[in-house]
Amino acid sequence: MAKLLSIDDGVKAVRLARDAIETYLKERKVIDTRYNGVFSEKRGVFVTLRKNKELRGCIGFPYPHKRLDIAIIDSAIASAVEDPRFLPVKIEEMDEITVEVTILTPPEKINAKGIELPKHVEVGRHGLMVRKGLYSGLLLPQVAVEFGFDSEEFLSQTCMKAGMPPDCWLMDDAEIYRFEGQIFEEETPRGKIVEVDTKSCSI
Repeated sequence: MAKLLSIDDGVKAVRLARDAIETYLKERKVIDTRYNGVFSEKRGVFVTLRKNKELRGCIGFPYPHKRLDIAIIDSAIASAVEDPRFLPVKIEEMDEITVEVTILTPPEKINAKGIELPKHVEVGRHGLMVRKGLYSGLLLPQVAVEFGFDSEEFLSQTCMKAGMPPDCWLMDDAEIYRFEGQIFEEETPRGKIVEVDTKSCSI
């Protein structure tokens, strides 16, 4: 089991993400900041940007292929300028944007099929990833809580995120993975950074 981040580590992670974005938007430069401890470990991570509480960008790495500090920097920049759902963020917007960093556990394949699958998905605890052929989609744990999904709806929404029918999770050739996430976010733009406990908000 991967070591959890302390609140000090979480604050450092969010500040690193914001610094990476703002430096890139101002100078088109990728910062080379490196930290010791947990940041030297390979971890999966997603960076989420919100403007007036609405999604403004979200990109990351579900698998632990990079050092955490490098993964945060790369995800942060990509969430600001490469999310195909949105126009690139402008530096002036960063005064209105909150930054959120989610550190992931490695995805674990759920070895259950059909109607048994929802029993293995705990809303507020698990994020989901679905894969079938060339299709794949991922939703973070906080998404189910934010939108009030139960486990079945969460599975369906993940299928749709992958560009597949909402009942794809019932198909034998679809692979469903679950993971957990430790979430740190700014309460206000450049404001206090807190850890979010989605488990206490689950339905």
